[in-house]
Amino acid sequence: MSIQVKFFASLKERLNIEDRQIATASTAGEAWDIVTNKAARPDNVLVAINLEYAAFDDAIKEGDEVAFFPPVTGG
Repeated sequence: MSIQVKFFASLKERLNIEDRQIATASTAGEAWDIVTNKAARPDNVLVAINLEYAAFDDAIKEGDEVAFFPPVTGG
């Protein structure tokens, strides 16, 4: 098993990462650090675990999907 980590929109472009699988991480923030090689986290990044809003310090486990994306804007 593994953890699927995805990046969307401007984060995907900025980091040049779309998605990765990692063997393990205990939190969404740790997953970010592993995949991005500890890149600075923009203040306004949103996190989702298994399609539900979450926080960087929320726990994750094998089989989870963690997604990072900028705030949604529009009019």
